[in-house]
Amino acid sequence: MAGESHQVEVFIDGSLVFATREPGTSFEDEPINSAEDAVRHFVSIRAMPQEVFAVMSLNGANKPIKTRWTTVGLLDCNQVHPREVFADPLMDRAAAVIVAHNHPSGTLEPSPEDLALTQRLQRAGELLGIKILDHLIVSANGFVSLKQSGHM
Repeated sequence: MAGESHQVEVFIDGSLVFATREPGTSFEDEPINSAEDAVRHFVSIRAMPQEVFAVMSLNGANKPIKTRWTTVGLLDCNQVHPREVFADPLMDRAAAVIVAHNHPSGTLEPSPEDLALTQRLQRAGELLGIKILDHLIVSANGFVSLKQSGHM
């Protein structure tokens, strides 16, 4: 129901580091069918002052299991490694993931590093049997889907 709120919890290395209530609706039983569906799960990173990389674990029906912050970086960079990205989805027994990170500068243009990371994560996911459905770049100005823009 519109106008309700849901709990947003942020975990880093298994520890709760941030919790808030954001306006919106409960997403628990809604499958992710588009980037627009997915981006609602990454609202908490849009306006962060440093880069945050997050991952959403999905079950076989594309329903979210959990969304977590994986790494927190600096103003304009973030060190992301496949082992951190896939650690929690493996424990969740996820069938797929959607990853997202913010650009504090507000730009939605993927950097060469963003594109290289996406390819690296796709290769790692193939080895692990966990599909990367999309990589979203979010900011206070909106979002871009690397899948929809032809980078995946």
